[in-house]
Amino acid sequence: MTDRQYDIVLFGATGFTGALTAEYLAEHADPGTRWALAGRNEAKLAAVRERLAGLDPACADLPLLHADTGDTASIEAVANSARVVITTVGPYAKYGEPLVAACARAGTDYVDLTGEPAFVDRMYVKYHREAERSGARIVHACGFDSIPHDLGAYFTVKQLPEGVPLHVEAFLRARADASGGTLHSAIGVFADPAGMVRAERERRAVEERPAGRRVRVSRRPAPRARVAGGWTLPLPTLDPQIVVRSAVALDRYGPDFSYGHYIAVKRLAVAAGLAAGTGALAALSALPPTRNLLLRLRAPGDGPSQQERARNWFSVKFVGAGGGRRVVTEVAGGDPGYGETAKMLAESALCLAHDDLPETAGQVTTAAAMGDALIARLTRAGIAFRVLRTD
Repeated sequence: MTDRQYDIVLFGATGFTGALTAEYLAEHADPGTRWALAGRNEAKLAAVRERLAGLDPACADLPLLHADTGDTASIEAVANSARVVITTVGPYAKYGEPLVAACARAGTDYVDLTGEPAFVDRMYVKYHREAERSGARIVHACGFDSIPHDLGAYFTVKQLPEGVPLHVEAFLRARADASGGTLHSAIGVFADPAGMVRAERERRAVEERPAGRRVRVSRRPAPRARVAGGWTLPLPTLDPQIVVRSAVALDRYGPDFSYGHYIAVKRLAVAAGLAAGTGALAALSALPPTRNLLLRLRAPGDGPSQQERARNWFSVKFVGAGGGRRVVTEVAGGDPGYGETAKMLAESALCLAHDDLPETAGQVTTAAAMGDALIARLTRAGIAFRVLRTD
């Protein structure tokens, strides 16, 4: 792809997270990176470019590309112009497929922020083989869903013995706010549980399984490890599926790998509130009248202020065990949903564009496609990966 016009094209820069990602690229892209903004509204793109020029005067000449998910030709033109395409345009179940398809055909690397399991599974079934043939790396969930958990589990596994059964549990603590785009994506996931089950079943029917190895998500409602001074709940997100797909792809996870995924809170009342709130959101999202009311709470493009984001943080602690050893690690950073997500997404694209990486193709995870190189980038960018204790 050395003849491509751009190293990176960012599609969706006029949205809330897209604008933060554009700002991050303007300030932190590797020297010499050729990048462009894409979207359907040229005036809004021009306004973003003007803001970026205040951060880096060189951005005054940043190219603007027309791209609309309803216009196949424009999406294909973007895919054919870039080595890597970033998209923040969600909900992905509604808007994501045309760009995945175009990148798979063109051999263009692709990164997104989706936390929508059914979308990821459907894209695997429809485009994984084509991306393998073209050499495209389709990497979903390159933000808070699911980099801290995927790379954190990978980092933890590397502290444990090789060639033995391994078990890893993750415990999330965070303070965070939701944008309109995140709310709409979550409602979309909860609105169609049957579709999610169907997409997972269709993927299992065509997905290869690791020969002679066992990889699985732990279904224990309570973890094996104890969390001091807190309560835990299983966390129903995309992250466990991403972690075990990394484990399928990489023999380093051992002959028998299991992963448990939890949220940890200090007070029982908070745990009960989270469980009740999740159940209520799922129930309300399933009914069209109440779903429409929920969708009006916050519009896509709306999000927390800079002051609100500055108060936010996250910490994921991992407890890994195997081969007679036990290790506790942590991945931690600032505002998970937006500031750090924009950082993770941009660094993922820069990693694919510039770093010496393992040869992979098709739908791949961050750990399998970028692993140590992306951890190094994120560490330099201020996200902590550290070993807390070994036994």
